[in-house]
Amino acid sequence: MGTIGAGGTAPRLLAVRRSHLAGVASALLVAGAITFAPRMVLPEPDRAAAASSASMSPRSGFADVVEMVRPAVFAVHARVSANDRIAEGPGASNQSFREINPQRHGRGGLVAMSQGAGFFISSDGYAVTNRHVVEDNQTVDITTDDGKSYTARVIGRDAKSDLALIKVDGRTDFAVARLSDRAPRVGDWVLAVGNPFGLGGTVTAGIVSARERDIGTGADDDYIQIDAPVNKGNSGGPAFDIDGRVIGVNTAIYSPSGGSVGIAFAIPADTVKSVAMQLKRDGVVRRGFLGVQMQPVTPELAEALGLARPDGALITDQQPGGPAALAGIAAGDVITSVDGARIRDSRELARRIAGLLPGAAARITFVRAGEERTVTATLGELPRTPEPVPVVAREPLSKSADGKRLGLSLAPADPVAALGGTGVLVTEVEPNSRAAERGFDVGDVILEIGGRQMKKPADVQGALSDARRNGRHTVVMRVRNGDKTRFVALPLG
Repeated sequence: MGTIGAGGTAPRLLAVRRSHLAGVASALLVAGAITFAPRMVLPEPDRAAAASSASMSPRSGFADVVEMVRPAVFAVHARVSANDRIAEGPGASNQSFREINPQRHGRGGLVAMSQGAGFFISSDGYAVTNRHVVEDNQTVDITTDDGKSYTARVIGRDAKSDLALIKVDGRTDFAVARLSDRAPRVGDWVLAVGNPFGLGGTVTAGIVSARERDIGTGADDDYIQIDAPVNKGNSGGPAFDIDGRVIGVNTAIYSPSGGSVGIAFAIPADTVKSVAMQLKRDGVVRRGFLGVQMQPVTPELAEALGLARPDGALITDQQPGGPAALAGIAAGDVITSVDGARIRDSRELARRIAGLLPGAAARITFVRAGEERTVTATLGELPRTPEPVPVVAREPLSKSADGKRLGLSLAPADPVAALGGTGVLVTEVEPNSRAAERGFDVGDVILEIGGRQMKKPADVQGALSDARRNGRHTVVMRVRNGDKTRFVALPLG
């Protein structure tokens, strides 16, 4: 089972390893958002009224809405390498959702076609589709709803959002799909228009099943879940509301078989606006960088940290010299608002920062040791190439009796060069122990307990003993594994 690209017969996949540690911190790498205002062809008043009438009476069907929106949608055909059978894209699965259809032999070997969908966002030929549909092509072939074929230039592609902007030259009167300026509600009707299995111009209907879905593609995942049937070839096609506005771009499905089971995911319209504007202007998407790792605040952590409620984003680590560190934000701080807007969890922080560009000054409010503080952080720019994840040694080290009460065997981190002698290394986790239940694993490094730095196993035992003497029932440990850091609330018993 898994989440797999909904895109055509040749979508791209991103294999995501799900950790058993719920809420593990993820790097806050966020995109800037700009209002996008393409030239759009508004629906004629009588059609708009008909669409509104249809929305009030589902029994009358969706024919008027479909008649209005389908001319803006087209099929996409892109050449790909037949040897490249699995590649990157949204979602996670143990299966491949790629089906290569060989077309001919060329000088570069066997050539195949990737099929998907897209839609015009401006009358002069700018259009949106999925990045995994256009692959690495500089041009793609499209077929509009009236059967006409065009060659479109790829203006830019963005792997993180899985969006691409393409342009058809030579016409200024294309039918346009309007991007919605409001988020849909759960239960709203939705129409998916695309090119499933190369059939073209296919419309399916359903409802918005959920919002703000995290499918494991990044810290700021914010997908719309719909139950309108979406299959291979729907990738890049729009999901419309019953007023004919695009609420999202269909990009992935969850399926044990590779076919539709009624769980599809769409990229929200506001993300499409932001990415399309930057691709049109610069050809690339620049993303803000706060330079922190973070995790949600669980009820256990809130109690252990003395917070009134499990709210905000808990900072687990920050990049030395990064924007957050320069602003005075440190591990253990809980960010509660950005520019006056409340932050409920780490994903909302990522999305809120995503509304700002690199170089923007963000006013960030956080709680440290029960005291509320506000600082201004100047966002940096996310590096295009992520740094390699450091390898943590996993060889068995000498066991220590310290920590056994919690189901842990510990050793100094000094013998492990990659750890720089910082913290205490977990060398063994007893099955079914309290530590195992909280997600501890061999190779974890305990950096702090209750804000105190740990350098040797005896420090851990001392911190636990002090907590018990002070009547504490839970301790908060700051733990690192590889390049990820998290806080864990561990009951003392």
